Amino acid sequence: MGRRGESRRVETVGSGVAELVTDPDRPSGVTLLLDGAPQSHVDLADPTHLEFEYVRRMAAAIDLLAPPSLPLRVLHLGGGALTLPRYVAATRPTSTQRVVEVDGRLVELVRRELPWDRRASVRVRVGDAREVVAGTPDAAYDLVVADVFAGARTPAHLTTLEFAADVARVLRPAGWYLANVADGPPLAYARAQVATIRRVLPEALLVADAAVLRGRRFGNVVVLAGRTAPPVAELSRRAAGDWFPGRVEADLERWAAGAVPVLDTAAEPSPAPPPGLFSGRS
Repeated sequence: MGRRGESRRVETVGSGVAELVTDPDRPSGVTLLLDGAPQSHVDLADPTHLEFEYVRRMAAAIDLLAPPSLPLRVLHLGGGALTLPRYVAATRPTSTQRVVEVDGRLVELVRRELPWDRRASVRVRVGDAREVVAGTPDAAYDLVVADVFAGARTPAHLTTLEFAADVARVLRPAGWYLANVADGPPLAYARAQVATIRRVLPEALLVADAAVLRGRRFGNVVVLAGRTAPPVAELSRRAAGDWFPGRVEADLERWAAGAVPVLDTAAEPSPAPPPGLFSGRS
């Protein structure tokens, strides 16, 4: 059962305790937290307003993958509060989007408390991301976005070469895979993810905070990978000029040197964030 206050709503969902916290600076903004970890921020009045730095970097990449307003077929793995689906629906209004979220009770909470534009072609399916990808036809999507966390860790079965190969299969020849990878020093997990993804989608870049890319602190690394050259120069300019300046890394042979792809038989969840990382962010 949930309880409602002026700025915070709390409800138990399948994956833990969900909190919807009103943004004190934007009355139409709401942050979704699961067990205290921030999962999503949405602005119900302006879906193009993005608060989280890694989400802004993912959105910038999406902006550069096709001419403005051109519709895309997008598969989102991980739903949360549907921040990026709302953004794509606002910036590319005739896009067709499918969202996969494993937590049905979370989907119902978001549908009830944070409704999205019903005119948008956004379908939400409750299910496991890997199972849904496995059942998807070949070359069905222009873009697959992976932002899946159980608590604050990506499940092991979504980190492997076998999974990445299935993602590559459902992408059109000129399609792209956009993944949020969370890691910290010494970046062994992130480097292994780059090696894994590039085995099947070799043209790739990273965008993140410079300190994260150098292995100095825990944070989010956005991976963009496909079969054609990525927009390195354009995304570098966007990242450098953002509210939260970031850096693009395109020399992944050097950055991930020595890392090997992760197989199903050896997969582990992504590293847990350090204690206290999210304190004060709710």
